[in-house]
Amino acid sequence: MGAFTLEKVRSEALSLSESERAELAHSLVASLDGPADPDVEQAWDVEIQRRLSEVDAGTVQLIDREEFRRRMRERMSRA
Repeated sequence: MGAFTLEKVRSEALSLSESERAELAHSLVASLDGPADPDVEQAWDVEIQRRLSEVDAGTVQLIDREEFRRRMRERMSRA
């Protein structure tokens, strides 16, 4: 793929909505992964259930998307 084509794809991708860009980013990252580990899905199911239980029990503090972004930007600026 030439530089012009890559720039065109990038430009078009940036014009997508936030949710569409997130979906595209997820697909692109997934395409770089190797073969799936058969135990990963089960491990994530267990982790998701654990986290949901913490939310239900009120033992974790939830944050909104903006706070999450702020914290991530802060962490990335320190790297």
